[in-house]
Amino acid sequence: MIIPIRCFSCGKPVAHLWEEYQEKVAKGDKPKKVLDQLGLERYCCRGILLGHVDLIDTAGEFKRS
Repeated sequence: MIIPIRCFSCGKPVAHLWEEYQEKVAKGDKPKKVLDQLGLERYCCRGILLGHVDLIDTAGEFKRS
């Protein structure tokens, strides 16, 4: 739902890279190239950004009133 602050496996901070990653991929850059530019070398950290689905807006529709 919300991008994790740190990688689950190694503990490296990754949340601050999410917006920059989204912007560059939206412009048409390949995800592999963007992850390399951001300095994410470990496959565990790369998987966090590649596998993340942003569902916060969808979950917000079901809040209690």
